[in-house]
Amino acid sequence: MVLTRRIIPCLDLKDGRVVKGTNFLGLRDAGDPVELAGRYNDQGADEVVFLDITASKEKRGIIIDLIQRAADQLFLPLTVGGGLRSLDDIQQILRAGADKVSVNTSAVHDPALITRGAEAFGTQCIVVAMDVRRNFTPNPEAIPVLLEDGAQCWYEVVIYGGSKPTGIDAIAWAQEAEERGAGEILLTSMETDGTKNGFDIAITSAISDAAGIPVIASGGVGTLGHFYDGFVKGKADACLAASVFHYGEFTVRDVKEYLRGRGIPVRL
Repeated sequence: MVLTRRIIPCLDLKDGRVVKGTNFLGLRDAGDPVELAGRYNDQGADEVVFLDITASKEKRGIIIDLIQRAADQLFLPLTVGGGLRSLDDIQQILRAGADKVSVNTSAVHDPALITRGAEAFGTQCIVVAMDVRRNFTPNPEAIPVLLEDGAQCWYEVVIYGGSKPTGIDAIAWAQEAEERGAGEILLTSMETDGTKNGFDIAITSAISDAAGIPVIASGGVGTLGHFYDGFVKGKADACLAASVFHYGEFTVRDVKEYLRGRGIPVRL
C-alpha cells in the first residue's frame, strides 16, 4: 500500500490571531485562525496545526475557545501546541476538540511527559515538535550531518521559540522521542524558517532515516518544488507550510496537483 503524503498548513497564534515571521522574528498579522483553517479545510488540507507561540497560563482560555470554534467547523485533524506542560494541559486541549497535541520545550525539560502522554492518550495523539539549529562547534558526542556544500555540522535542539540552546543532539532526541512513545516528529530548522529558500534537507533526511515514525518537514517553503524536495530528498511523510498559504501564494490544491503531476501520492 502506498502511503499518501500530507500537506499541512500551520497557523502560528498570538493573542488569538495568526502571525508569521522570519527566523522566528518580525511577526506580522495574518488573519483569524478559524477563518483561515476553514479555508484550508475547503482546499483539501490533510491536517491543520495551531501553534500558540506565546502560550502562557493566562492565555489558555483564548486557545480553548479557538479550538472549540475550529473543531465545530473543520472536517480534518487538528494538532495544537504551545505551552502544554502537563497531562492536564494535554487533556484540556484534546477535550476542546483537538486530535493531537504538539509538545516542544516542555518535552525537553521533562521527557517523561512524552511517555505519560502516549500512555494516557495513545501515541497517535503525541507529536514532538523540535526546533533545531546548525552547530559547527566540535562535539564528539553528537551525530554529524553532511550539508549540501560538503561542510559537516551537528544539529542542536533549541527551545523557547528558538531563543535557548540546549546542547542536545537533534537526531538523538528524535530517537528518544520515538522510544518514549511519540507518534510523529514535527521538525523545524531555524536555518530555513521563513526564508522561502526550501526545507533544511540535510537534517530532515537524517532524522527521517534515524526515526521509525513519521517526520513532518517544516520551515522554509517558497516554491512548489520545495514541497517535492521535502518528500523526495528530505524523505518526509508530511510537509508543513505557513506564509505561502496565508498570503495566497498557493492553495493546498495547487500544491497537491503539482505533486501528483510529479508522481507523489497525495489525497485530492
